[in-house]
This record gives sequence, structure tokens and C-alpha cells, in this order.
Amino acid sequence: MKNGRTVFALLACALVVLAALVAACGARALKVARADSQPSPLMPTTTSTTNGGASLTAEEEALNRRPLRLPLAEPRLVVEKGARRLRLYAGGELVRVRRIALGFEPSGDKVRQGDGRTPEGDFYVCMKNPKSNFYLSLGLNYPNEEDAARGLRDGLITKAAAASIVRANRDGRCPAWNTALGGEIFIHGGGTASDWTFGCVALENPEIKELFDTLPKGTPVRIEP
Repeated sequence: MKNGRTVFALLACALVVLAALVAACGARALKVARADSQPSPLMPTTTSTTNGGASLTAEEEALNRRPLRLPLAEPRLVVEKGARRLRLYAGGELVRVRRIALGFEPSGDKVRQGDGRTPEGDFYVCMKNPKSNFYLSLGLNYPNEEDAARGLRDGLITKAAAASIVRANRDGRCPAWNTALGGEIFIHGGGTASDWTFGCVALENPEIKELFDTLPKGTPVRIEP
């Protein structure tokens, strides 16, 4: 009888310990799951489309499957912010249409550093970065001459800074990116599930690779509302 009570007590203790271990492991697993499910504050989620762009049409998908005739003749890019589209033209012909993501404040023209807006206007590719934080990137010459004039008028930059920006643009170089107007506006990879950048134009990684491999410095880029 005494041995029976001892065995029962040991079994009861074992069950209590087992229950505690299960509870602890369950709590840890839940914590890890919650941590894993938290999206990065910068990178987009990849499970849904939350920006304003519609999915590509069947015609656009078919166009994107056609091989490019290289080297591209007079390539140029047109970014349509409202439609969340990047269009690549070669020889006056539309050859690619890609979905894009924009800055975290996608509406309106970029005004100053940190506003999260993607600039609007006429630009060119002023640099190519093979070691981008977002796979590959094409740097744009924002701020351009119009931005410099606006910044000077609004008291955001000095006459010397405005003159430096103008000279860089006329020489085909990247302008200063450390003024109150902001800078470092790129077309880069990282995904298009939501508007997540600080003002850049984001593509899926295979799509920026195609542009990076085929577009030279100096390629014109128009960014429209």
C-alpha cells in the first residue's frame, strides 16, 4: 500500500513537471512565432499587395516575356507613380512594363530630406551600384536643376549648394545628396508588395537585374504623378 502511494506521488510530480515544461515550451514557441511574423519596418511583406498598383495585365505579362533586342536602342524609363508602373522604351517602342513600389508617402512630389516621397520630373541614371543594400541599384540625379531652383527659393539650400547641383547636372554627374532637399534616390530591388522605401523606386530583384545589365549611365528617366 505504501509503495502504491509512493508510485502515485511520483507520477503526480512527473505530470506537474511535464505540464510546466509544455507550458514553457509553448510560450517560447509563441514568442518566436510572433517575432517571425513581424514585418521589417523597411522591407515589404511578400504575401499581399498593399500599394495602389493593379496587377499586370495579360498583355503586359506577354510583353515582359519577349526577349529584349540588345543593345537597347535609345533606352528610356517612364515611372507612373499613380499606376505603380515602370515602363522601359527602346527605339520608341515599349518593351517592358513592371510593377513598382514607392516611398512610404507616395503622393506628391519630393520636397525635402526625410519626407518619404518619390520625386517627380525628368532625371537620368547618374550611377550604377552593384553593391546596393537592395540587391542592385540605379542612382538618379535628384535633385535636378528645377529642384535646386525651388530649394533656393524656399530657403532650403544656399546659393553655393544650388550652383553645385546645377553644375553636376549639366556635367552628367550625380549631384550632392546631403542637402535639405534630400538625395540618394535609386531604382533598386527589394520587392513591390507595399510602398516601403524612403523615396526610391523598388522592383523585384530579377527585374532590377535586367535593367542593371542593359541600361547605361545617362539613361533618361521621367517620373510622373
